[in-house]
Amino acid sequence: MYLDGGTDEILLPKRYVPAGLKLDDEITVFIYHDNDGRLIATTANPVAKVGDIAMMEVADTNPHGAFMKWGIMKDVFVPISHQEKRMKKGDKRLVRLFIDEKTGRVTATEKIDKYLSNYELSVAEREAVDVLVYQKTDIGYKVIINSKHLGVLHFNEVFKDLEIGEKLKGFVKHIRPDNKIDVSPGAIGYSKIPDEESRILLFLKENNGYLPYNDKSDPEVIHAYFGMSKKAFKMTLGALYKKRKILDSKLHFPKEYFECLNRLLNNNILTLKK
Repeated sequence: MYLDGGTDEILLPKRYVPAGLKLDDEITVFIYHDNDGRLIATTANPVAKVGDIAMMEVADTNPHGAFMKWGIMKDVFVPISHQEKRMKKGDKRLVRLFIDEKTGRVTATEKIDKYLSNYELSVAEREAVDVLVYQKTDIGYKVIINSKHLGVLHFNEVFKDLEIGEKLKGFVKHIRPDNKIDVSPGAIGYSKIPDEESRILLFLKENNGYLPYNDKSDPEVIHAYFGMSKKAFKMTLGALYKKRKILDSKLHFPKEYFECLNRLLNNNILTLKK
């Protein structure tokens, strides 16, 4: 099928035509140039778009550069002059996509630092952002925020090892006077709690309704057992208590749970196993 591109018609190859698509229907597509310079449309999702920074795999190389797997029928070229070190087939590298002024083609570069700046920020505190792990440091992970800014995700905010190029959803926790940015993973504040509530209740069920932790427990212990910060843990306990799913600030199921359990036992509906 051909799509209306204004001044030009854009080919949508048959393999990407959704079943039932008719003339005058509207469809969302990604558009790129093929090797002959023609505009092609696809319903496939590319690994990245122009302006994005992403981890991409080297599909092949030649004396002039390398080709990165783009997730569509076409690969993206990385000239040797845009490589930090010579790429080999199978390598995975962080690259940024841009339009080459000479060719008008989408091109990739490993030299991404010049595209990152905290001089003028486009984000604010408590704002949700896309986070890409860039480097590991002594205090945490240097991350790329929205493909524009650099920030830090401190070790006490994460509970597993992160891979370079890993993508996360996060929010801006703090912006310092020198425009350095601290970020946290996940959603902000109480919007994080539902998943953490489910996690705590699951642990309770697996431990017969009791766990020896409360809001006085050491942060390191909370991190190790629940995989969350002490602050998030306390917020979650408060929410569970308000819903009467735990007793006081301790991790006990309420008495109704045990009354129901006793009725099931007495009526031979349930048996206990060690």
